[in-house]
Amino acid sequence: MASHRKLRAAAVVCAVAVVTGPAPVAAWAATTGTAAAAPSVSAPSPDPFSGLTADEIGDKAVTATQSATSLRMTGRLVTEGQPLDIDFAVNDRNECTGVMKIKGGTAELRKVDEITYMKGDEAFWRVSMASQGMPEPQIDTTVELVKGRWLKIAPGQAGSADLSGVCDLKALLDDLGEDKEERRGLTRGPDAEVDDTPVATLVKKKAEGETTTVSVSQEGKPYILRMVKAGGEEPGAIVLSDYDKPVRVVVPPADETVDLSKLDGGTPA
Repeated sequence: MASHRKLRAAAVVCAVAVVTGPAPVAAWAATTGTAAAAPSVSAPSPDPFSGLTADEIGDKAVTATQSATSLRMTGRLVTEGQPLDIDFAVNDRNECTGVMKIKGGTAELRKVDEITYMKGDEAFWRVSMASQGMPEPQIDTTVELVKGRWLKIAPGQAGSADLSGVCDLKALLDDLGEDKEERRGLTRGPDAEVDDTPVATLVKKKAEGETTTVSVSQEGKPYILRMVKAGGEEPGAIVLSDYDKPVRVVVPPADETVDLSKLDGGTPA
């Protein structure tokens, strides 16, 4: 289903830019994911999807998931050979909070009132800056400025547009149904469970050996609860949970933040 690709894109777009000269520094973000574990077999009865084709179940799942007012997205994805781990809660007011990991580095992300806050450990910032070709002395200086502090990014500043993708629930869910033809040709596999919830299993196989498996809740609304992509160059797994639950985003204390506008050439403005 195209929805896995869209969710992956939303996760991977966690990029923040630190103005340290003429070129921004992109910090590719992402938390621990065990989503790819094999589901346990279940046999719920009665089957809420009785009489429906796999494609019709997929359509119902997309419609239901698009109606969500909030959700949590966790998982591990591989992009350009690098694993990206994410754990985000996001709502329909463009608010989000989460943790991201890449190459041993960890960062927290929060967005509320249109302001994005990011706090990374030293490993995270060094990996991010080095990936953009920043000279080592400049990396050292910048790391000292942001170490232990939240980077505050306002709308219109470098990186804010990129970061908005992971906190825009409406855009994320709209993308689920964008390419309806891409999710045609589904087959239904054995029923299973995701976090003790019985699910219908939908499978899409491609000629090049790539397989996408989508787990759809058989209890309550037919929300998508898990998406796993095996084979191909960018495997990964995402679990969707905490549908329609409140997302509480805490604004970091002012004395623990540094404004992105105050970083210029690696020195305070």
